[in-house]
Amino acid sequence: METLLGLPKVYMLGPLPLVAAPHSTAIISGLSLWKEEAECLQWLHGKEAGSVVYVNFGSIVVMTNQQMVEFAWGLANSGRQFIWIIRRDLVRGDAAVLPPEFLAATAERGFMASWCPQQQVLNHPAVGAFLTHSGWNSALESICGGVPVISWPFFADQQTNCRYQCNEWGVGMEIDSNVQRDEVSDLITELMEGEKGKAMSKRAEEWREKAVKAAQPDGSSHRNFDGLVRDVLLAKH
Repeated sequence: METLLGLPKVYMLGPLPLVAAPHSTAIISGLSLWKEEAECLQWLHGKEAGSVVYVNFGSIVVMTNQQMVEFAWGLANSGRQFIWIIRRDLVRGDAAVLPPEFLAATAERGFMASWCPQQQVLNHPAVGAFLTHSGWNSALESICGGVPVISWPFFADQQTNCRYQCNEWGVGMEIDSNVQRDEVSDLITELMEGEKGKAMSKRAEEWREKAVKAAQPDGSSHRNFDGLVRDVLLAKH
């Protein structure tokens, strides 16, 4: 970028969740577009490591009611415990209503909320997979938590982020835009039990370690952040 744009210096920072507020989520939580429900963290306590699927399609993505139903039964048929964030406006032009049969079938192993402190959820040891739209914040936070993903990109940068997660970083699998319950269930099973999933979990942990190292004192992002302050904010003009 320095060469192409003719800039004197490009300061590479990130992942911002670790660089901006490494010891506190208060700043990040304060920027949330929705009221967070922290009860899900209590629900996670006591669950086995890597046993829970976390589902969140972000603050903007909407879907049809049929797509939501397919995701619901995919989660149910996987047999896994899950946290599912369902915004009030998740379904396009209608209220998000799940089938009573699904609610009955998953009553003992599912937790649903309208929003949550995502960074804390992804950092919880019980979470073993993230079903996501691959927005950039979610992509960064999954890397910081060392959690592999099942990606359902929708628009804007999400397809690009999905490509990096699945093809470049080796931490995810993409789900078809025409979502079907059997595919959802199969991908969850593969990610959490299969050999490919084990390799992705290992790779996600390697990326997490690199991210933490970059944000630590004397790490690349930490040094660049100090350089930005020194060269730009504290520079004598």
